[in-house]
Amino acid sequence: MRRALTIVTSVVGLLGAAGLIRRIFVPQSPRRNAAYAENQPHDSYSDTRDAGPEAMRDPSSHDWTETDEDGDESFPASDPPGGY
Repeated sequence: MRRALTIVTSVVGLLGAAGLIRRIFVPQSPRRNAAYAENQPHDSYSDTRDAGPEAMRDPSSHDWTETDEDGDESFPASDPPGGY
């Protein structure tokens, strides 16, 4: 029983060391905000993208109306858009 516990502890320790070595020495891809277009600042401290459909990663399924644009421009403010 003691030998099995020693083997398990050794394996867990080796896996942890391998993970640490990988994290230190293997280059990581830069972090990207999922919904941002390629031309948006991905290294920002804020998770707020520019307004408009051109700043979205995925294309819109419909043409944007003025109401869509007003709503997108108002985020993250708590006030409703004034263009109604």
